[in-house]
Amino acid sequence: MTPDQSGARVFPSPNFEPRRGGARPDMIVLHYTAMESCVAARERLCDPGASVSCHYLISETGTLWQLVPEAQRAWHAGAGRWGRVRDVNSRSIGIELANTGDAPFPEPQIAALEALMRGIMDRWQIARERVIAHSDMAPARKIDPGPRFDWRRLALSGMSIWPVPADGNGFLPCAHAFGYTPEATPEEVLRAFRLRFRPWAKGPLDATDAALAADLARRFPVDRADGTA
Repeated sequence: MTPDQSGARVFPSPNFEPRRGGARPDMIVLHYTAMESCVAARERLCDPGASVSCHYLISETGTLWQLVPEAQRAWHAGAGRWGRVRDVNSRSIGIELANTGDAPFPEPQIAALEALMRGIMDRWQIARERVIAHSDMAPARKIDPGPRFDWRRLALSGMSIWPVPADGNGFLPCAHAFGYTPEATPEEVLRAFRLRFRPWAKGPLDATDAALAADLARRFPVDRADGTA
């Protein structure tokens, strides 16, 4: 096994195809595997009968595997959307973190993720606001990478974003302007929003949710007027 441009160990998956319409990746989507081991996840992501894959898989100890070349379309996002983008697979690089879904993310794993993301964002000129959770783009179906993932740490490293309270026009319009799909219910959008930005919050929508969404909509509108999103 030879390393790819990220330094990963290459373990090829057959589950990929060319990006549609000549698209280039301008997003990163983060996932967790929700399987009992990294090896089991890797086997599934490389199983031609499973019709799923990702570009990278990171073990709990920080071992980095490349399953699909970055220039190709992996099958990690499925149905969902972010802003106007409906074919997220063609516009993104998918990274799976080996995690059962209810465990902390170990330091070696997060350090490996940060190093990988720095390279990807530099190679493809991916903006920090274009790093999203699987739950962001599929709020009705997905919760990964879940409430234990430290998005604020990524933001402090310049590889994601973090909101501060601001005035706005209500939670839902601002959440839609940031990127959450209007096809999801208000409850689904709130759940996905809190998974990422307020995992400790409970109960109905409150003023803090609205103020944080307002800041995201103001600073990071997903579908910019110039069409670059």
